[in-house]
Amino acid sequence: MGKDTIADIITSIRNTDMNRKGTVRILSTNITENIVKILLRDGFIESVRKHRAIDKDFLVLTLRHRRNRKGSSKSILNLKRISRPGLRIYSNYQRIPRILGGMGIVILSTSRGIMTDREARLERIGGEILCYIW
Repeated sequence: MGKDTIADIITSIRNTDMNRKGTVRILSTNITENIVKILLRDGFIESVRKHRAIDKDFLVLTLRHRRNRKGSSKSILNLKRISRPGLRIYSNYQRIPRILGGMGIVILSTSRGIMTDREARLERIGGEILCYIW
């Protein structure tokens, strides 16, 4: 685990999904909890539970899988990190990209907290684009 916690959780979820594992354990911080709440609410993951181990809190995510998947390249989750510590990407509410014509979501960090692209457009607020999920 490095210093970029968002990239760490995205990589952990992507690797777990490609290897057809059922659960993934990620470090619990405020930002990861908010991102996981969005993933749970939009149906990208099935369930979340908190786990405490020696002075650290973890989130255990249960991923949603397709029934008849063939090959490890067909994953149900596609995640892409956009803004990173070396290059921050900001957008106003009018220029927030639409992923697959609205089928995917964009997670943004705004002045009112972490939210999806739909919520940001409704509230007419922009922010830092954290990642795309489709």
